[in-house]
Amino acid sequence: MTIFDELKARGLLAQLTDEEEIKELINNGKATFYIGFDPTADSLHVGHFMALCLMKRLQMAGNKPIALIGGGTGIVCDPSGRSDMRTMMTKETIEHNCECFKKQMSRFIDFSEGKALMVNNAEWLLDLNYIEFLREIGPHFSVNRMLTAECYKQRMEKGLSFLEFNYMLMQSYDFYELFQRYGCNMQFGGDDQWSNMLGGTELIRRKLGKDAYAMTITLLLNSEGKKMGKTQKGAVWLDPNKTSPFEFYQYWRNVADADVLKCLRMLTFLPLEQIDEMDQWEGSQLNQAKEILAFELTKLVHGEEEAARAQESARALFSSGVAADMPTTELTEDDFTDGSIDMISVLCKSGLVQSRSEGRRAIEQGGVTLENEKVTDVKAAYGKDTFAGDGVVVKRGKKNFRKVILK
Repeated sequence: MTIFDELKARGLLAQLTDEEEIKELINNGKATFYIGFDPTADSLHVGHFMALCLMKRLQMAGNKPIALIGGGTGIVCDPSGRSDMRTMMTKETIEHNCECFKKQMSRFIDFSEGKALMVNNAEWLLDLNYIEFLREIGPHFSVNRMLTAECYKQRMEKGLSFLEFNYMLMQSYDFYELFQRYGCNMQFGGDDQWSNMLGGTELIRRKLGKDAYAMTITLLLNSEGKKMGKTQKGAVWLDPNKTSPFEFYQYWRNVADADVLKCLRMLTFLPLEQIDEMDQWEGSQLNQAKEILAFELTKLVHGEEEAARAQESARALFSSGVAADMPTTELTEDDFTDGSIDMISVLCKSGLVQSRSEGRRAIEQGGVTLENEKVTDVKAAYGKDTFAGDGVVVKRGKKNFRKVILK
């Protein structure tokens, strides 16, 4: 099976231009391709997994990845798929985030000896002369056509700023610069980026002629990929200081039954034949598939030792209700009033709920336990002795839990 056929079989490709040319480049290791990453935080999250795994697969097949960090476009903001305008960041924050990204990406991508590049588009965007940019790039874009793009149509009802409107031109210019500087002949991106990506392809061909190679491919289910990184508490980060390897493992161990095989195909490097055999698995066998998924992805991000430790702890939690390295919340003297703390406050403090009203509902619905004893009274309160020593395990539902101890 060629690498192109494998990408299709794993469900990674959706729309693309010039399929035969793309197939030729990818299968013969002739693609120099880029994927963009917005430096909006100091860690990547699991919503980036699809892109990182794709880059790794293509590099293993002899192609050259370019990780484009949006240090320039990040100062503006991308309207794609958003209903509000993103908060602008300082240059210092963006530079710090870029450094963090490269460390995490190095677990997926080999940057040695020019096998891959990390490039910041601030290199060319921040020094642009506005008048020259308008004269050079502006004539190649139709405002009428831009307004038909889905990423802009979504923003029109609430108001689209001129700042955001320029984003398509800047992203298109990125591809143009990467093509000229590094011979980048292919770009990958999410389905929400299709219009912007086509803008880059057309800009290269109009500026440099029809013979200029410029391909675009979007990732199937990219919108789902982004959702993969979100939980009730926020993002599931690749940084172990933000999301521990145990929490990371548990996140994947608890994916929905309907998603486990899809995630195995898209995100792991297990042979397709092995994954296809799991299509017939049902009931408890699906839990085994989830364990395989969680282990493989935790190993990819945190290493095999941490993955094995997380798996052992997860199994211990399932069998005895206690795990050595489960997420822990520390209570201080200030958390207690007259020597006690109510259960709703414990739930809020531990992050198991986002508000007191949510905590009240969880208790009323019978979904909260303390040391495997169901909490039924919304006014239940506990003294300091309850949380002393090794602490207690508080659970909300079957999948959300914290060890709560007195500091």
